[in-house]
Amino acid sequence: MTSTTSTTGTSTTPADRPVSHSWDVSPRDAAAIQRQLARRVEARVPAGFEPKVVAGLDAAFPKGGTECVAAAVAWSVRERRVVEERVVRRPLKFPYVPGLLSFREAPAVLAALAELETPPDALLCDGHGLAHPRRFGLACHLGVLTGIPAIGCAKSVLVGEHPEVAVARGSKGPLEHRGERIGTVLRTRDRVRPVFVSIGHRLDLECAEQLVLACAIGFRLPEPIRRADRLVSQARKL
Repeated sequence: MTSTTSTTGTSTTPADRPVSHSWDVSPRDAAAIQRQLARRVEARVPAGFEPKVVAGLDAAFPKGGTECVAAAVAWSVRERRVVEERVVRRPLKFPYVPGLLSFREAPAVLAALAELETPPDALLCDGHGLAHPRRFGLACHLGVLTGIPAIGCAKSVLVGEHPEVAVARGSKGPLEHRGERIGTVLRTRDRVRPVFVSIGHRLDLECAEQLVLACAIGFRLPEPIRRADRLVSQARKL
């Protein structure tokens, strides 16, 4: 899966060194944090990157609007099986604002990720990465905060336009916004709606596409995300 491209920005902090920020911020300050941290996103694959364990990440909001439920599923790429699953609940502290969803989801998702005893080699997020108005969706946010290579794999478009893609598994096309390639429209099953793949951090688009396909073993969604989605859907009903 190894390939390289140039970085999307410049950074004085090594890509594998986590960074942090306050979550108790206003929407205006949150957007400013996104713009600042977007400069740290790297679209370059680490040398020798061969992911063995991928963490599928998802979040949901039970009725009442007071908490976020998040799941992390450690999944073996080679063995095609779940290694470990974790579900957590955290109080909601940030309002719903389009484009700032990661400020609602990320604290709970990070808590679920921290519960895993198996360290993942990559993060596969149910959400966007660079395919975001400020080029800093959930996958970018989690990748930059943890230093772990990350991919956004979303079920729908947030921003951008794309052509129709062929119906066969593996068919793909560019997702573009304001003249910039921000992701890939990728068919993971024959004649099934595509997913929208974008770089989160420390990977290039080709590697992201390959890893999504490697994890999509029978359903539209890659298996780690599908499992995480199922866990949060069950938990939100409790």
